[in-house]
Amino acid sequence: MEYKTLLFQKEQGIGLVTFNRPKVLNAVNEEVLLEMISVIEEIARDDEIKAVILTGNEKVFVAGGDISFMSQISPLECERFIGLVHKATNDITNLTKPVIAAMAGFVLGGGCEIALSCDIRIAAENAQFGLPETNIGLFPAGGGTQKLTRVAGLGWAKDLVLTGDTIDAATARQIGLVTRVVPVEELLPEAKKIAAKLSAKSPVTMRIAKQCLNMSVNTDLTSGLFHEQRGFAFLFSAEDHLEGMKAFMEKRNPKYKGC
Repeated sequence: MEYKTLLFQKEQGIGLVTFNRPKVLNAVNEEVLLEMISVIEEIARDDEIKAVILTGNEKVFVAGGDISFMSQISPLECERFIGLVHKATNDITNLTKPVIAAMAGFVLGGGCEIALSCDIRIAAENAQFGLPETNIGLFPAGGGTQKLTRVAGLGWAKDLVLTGDTIDAATARQIGLVTRVVPVEELLPEAKKIAAKLSAKSPVTMRIAKQCLNMSVNTDLTSGLFHEQRGFAFLFSAEDHLEGMKAFMEKRNPKYKGC
């Protein structure tokens, strides 16, 4: 399938999705969201893809919602739009394959919320993060008020949401919003390096581990540990765990089948 607002390509087991509305700084409108939902569904169906990278260009990841679009919609249309944001970002979070956000330049508003839905977040040194919606009489409703508290804590979430201020990549790393900061020219190579490492692991293990990690922020400890126990036991019904342990003892790289 061809996309108008995204670029999508596969290379060596990695799905690379690039936001591609440079004239409006990759701003998110309904078309972008529908295409995001579609490409994630396409990736979910493709067993050749083992890991995913979401990225933009060297100047911008996503600079937020498309204000020209949002300024013309009705309350009911707004409800649908936010519902699509939640659908798209939840699809990323719930994808059984690991997703890396590789971000340079502006990562604002909806762009930050998309990043929060990813599993691993890498920033270029020039990245600027923020949720500036309060500056125009709104607040981040694409998951920002809920997910940022879980990633950076309530204090930083309130600071960023209520002030609408931006922070640099170094600060984003300090508060846990990103885990790695690299020079701009190394951003995509670093993301591909990590994606290749993830792609070499058992797809079954990646799926179960990601489910357990996601569950850890949405449930009590007892329920989470029970799910972890069941998930770990489930892996013993798959061939991949035998291959992994055998390869370890034979001092060779494992060859996983995803079953």
